[in-house]
Amino acid sequence: MANHGPWILGIGASFHNGAVCLLRGNEVVVAIQEERLSRRKREAIAAGMPCLSIPYCLDFAGIQPGDLDLVVSCPILLPWNLVEQDVGLNPLLRIHAHGTPVLTIPHHLGHAIGAFATSGMTDAAVLVIDGSGSFFQYLPENERGVALRPSDTAGEHISTYHITEHSVRPLEKQLSQFDYLLQPDFSRMLPFASLGHMFSSTAAQIFGNYFDAGKVMGLAPHGSPNFPPSAFYNVKDGEFEFLDHVPERFQHADRWPLRQNEYANLAASVQRALEEALLSIVSRLRDHGASPRLCYAGGVALNSVANERIMRESGYQDVFIMPAAEDSGTAIGAAYYGLWHLTGSLRGHRQVSDAMGRSYASDQVSIALEKVPGVRTAKSMDVLEEAAARLDAGQILGWFDGGSEFGPRALGSRSILCDPRRIDGKTVLNARVKHRESFRPFAPAVLLEHAASWFKVDPNNFESPFMLRVCEFVDDKSLLVPSVVHVDRTGRVQTVDASAHPRFHQLITCFFDLTGVPMILNTSFNVMGEPIVENPSDALWSLLIMDLDCCVFPDRIVARDPGVSSLLDLYPFIVAPRVCLEIPVEGQCLQPEACANWVGVLHDERYGARRSDENGAVDLALLRLIDGRQTGRAIYCLLRENLSRTNGEKEILFRFADLRRRGIVMFSPEPRPGTGIL
Repeated sequence: MANHGPWILGIGASFHNGAVCLLRGNEVVVAIQEERLSRRKREAIAAGMPCLSIPYCLDFAGIQPGDLDLVVSCPILLPWNLVEQDVGLNPLLRIHAHGTPVLTIPHHLGHAIGAFATSGMTDAAVLVIDGSGSFFQYLPENERGVALRPSDTAGEHISTYHITEHSVRPLEKQLSQFDYLLQPDFSRMLPFASLGHMFSSTAAQIFGNYFDAGKVMGLAPHGSPNFPPSAFYNVKDGEFEFLDHVPERFQHADRWPLRQNEYANLAASVQRALEEALLSIVSRLRDHGASPRLCYAGGVALNSVANERIMRESGYQDVFIMPAAEDSGTAIGAAYYGLWHLTGSLRGHRQVSDAMGRSYASDQVSIALEKVPGVRTAKSMDVLEEAAARLDAGQILGWFDGGSEFGPRALGSRSILCDPRRIDGKTVLNARVKHRESFRPFAPAVLLEHAASWFKVDPNNFESPFMLRVCEFVDDKSLLVPSVVHVDRTGRVQTVDASAHPRFHQLITCFFDLTGVPMILNTSFNVMGEPIVENPSDALWSLLIMDLDCCVFPDRIVARDPGVSSLLDLYPFIVAPRVCLEIPVEGQCLQPEACANWVGVLHDERYGARRSDENGAVDLALLRLIDGRQTGRAIYCLLRENLSRTNGEKEILFRFADLRRRGIVMFSPEPRPGTGIL
């Protein structure tokens, strides 16, 4: 490598979205979220425990743990998790054996430094807002000194800093008590004590998932605010006091699609409350006079509707929002903090691409093709022109190119693509491909040079490379691309620059030449509830699970075999080295006939061993029918009366897919007798 600086490993050891980043000097060599490897959505990492991301990063760089000059962890420390967050105990790193130095930094500092280092700025005011971060008792002295209401049992949720390439100065920190998370009662709307949890509480009430804040943002334009911001919080001298007025109105556990009008109005109310809160916070930070430039991170920074208001109304000369704004971004912050510690410099580069994962060569795609049944390479003279023609013909494509994205958005490396002109595009993608709620919008990926002709933006100063801004369409243009126009006539814009994403830019250019439309619909290459695909094998298996027409790799297009419409047309067989049919109750081992709710499996992954616990009577019934002699569709027919009438086939397809991801079941195009478990 040309860069001969120190090797620094950063670990984002949060309760969700765990990640690892490897630096060489001030260059990111590779970064990966744990979920992309474990295939478990929002998988956490504990700094003192084995994970898949550490060997993934070291393997890509071709180095060993002993080659590291520094390891920096960014955990959320609590009195009961100190041991599991001790990097010195991690058997993958063997810190003490190698004599590798170790540092630990608080959560918001990891967010802040990650945002600044990837902004390319020389100085900036930095804002961090999320659900909750490090507790006061684990903060360094300089950060304790700026806390507005110190308490050892309170955690950070709003922090501001002034950072230059040589210094980090905390400005202000707001703390809250988060007792409601210790024993959450989801039979009613949870209280909240931060802006992040305000959105999470709303998401849990509407959709039953505390992490579905993005759905709330998508639902908001379908409603009208009926709760004012003052029903959610009071603000005095810049400090937030959160109220229970709204949770007290929802003393029930009705979930979407029940109460649709009521929940759309709730979503609209919380969205407006968030926007007004953010503008107030940003104004207070600007008045501090730290810098005319702003960096912003934390989970709340993924709200692209609020981000657009910050971009337009904050008064800052330059605003940079980190694409990996949620907890995975703290891995980058931890690594750059290590660079500052070793060299005295925090200077990074302006991030123009989020493709921080490893790339996969053509021969690796070929190996995956040999191992994944039911798929084949389709004839193509020119991959990009053929892909554009398929889009023009109405096909829906998987797109696999370069290194995987590190943040939560698919930006042209691991994407699903569709013609934005399709009137039914949004409906088909939500119902048949993504399998998610019908109201959820899709993003337009537009050639940067044409963005100002399609959106109401400053033609001389507009870019949105990370899908973190929402802009209104030019009136007459919105009618041409109905699949990417939200109900409020906006789109979550991704601008595509030829220098940052050359092949993706070429594809959209080919589509533009065919259609006169310089954009395509872009969404993440996954189904609802699953992580985005990471490697060629993930992509090919997804082709068998999702209603895609083909998958486009850099040098080939892959489609399903004739007669194979999905995974259900193949023959499943057991491959797990151990299947234990028992309920683990106080060490008692029960007979298979006595248990209906637990299946445990131990299996190997390329980057480490994992244990999976599979719950549910349907899983057990499914495993007992898998004998290698009958197709998945035949098994579905045997179980059909126990499944949903409307979504039974989809349900069984996803259960098969889940067993395959966990290493329990594999599939063959031909029968495999004698591969059952009973």
